[in-house]
Amino acid sequence: MTGKSIMLVRHGTSTWSASGQHTSLTDIGLTVQGEQEAHALRDILNLRHYDMVYSSTLRRAHDTARLAGFPDAQLDDDLCEWRYGQYEGKTTKEIQVNDPHWSIFRSGAPGGETPDDVEQRCDRLLTKWHHSGHAHILCFSHGHLLRALATRWLGQNILLGNHLNLDAGSISILAWEHHEHALALWNYCPYSVVNEV
Repeated sequence: MTGKSIMLVRHGTSTWSASGQHTSLTDIGLTVQGEQEAHALRDILNLRHYDMVYSSTLRRAHDTARLAGFPDAQLDDDLCEWRYGQYEGKTTKEIQVNDPHWSIFRSGAPGGETPDDVEQRCDRLLTKWHHSGHAHILCFSHGHLLRALATRWLGQNILLGNHLNLDAGSISILAWEHHEHALALWNYCPYSVVNEV
């Protein structure tokens, strides 16, 4: 059991992720930079073998999977982004005008999902993957959902997601430290590394 791992990939930059607008079911594609970030994932991701590859059904995640070399990733609605309801398209700054202490992990979104809703969705994914028999899983998804998924892998309250920054086009790995769930890698951005040289 301790040899298992789940590799998480946040989709590349979209117009709204670049502007800080909350994007759940608004199905927008990648920017040119987002496509470059997705291409930059290819060499790193292909160093490993995966028993199963999953992607959110939303275009920005599935396009990232395709451009990274995984066009046949199995689509899964549970990997879609946190539903923001009335906060769709709004920035954190705009939301905090009326609610200065607002955080998606603390408060959820009116007309969207609560932290409990997303916690249950993440637990459902992890349970399904545990029972699948797959040792190494790769999944392409979204910033808030992947941060929530990591908290649940660690057995922590979803509020911990507030403290886990996750950039577009990043790779993270959920694995084990001895017999405990652990983060083996967090927020590694191949595109940024290459372009800083």
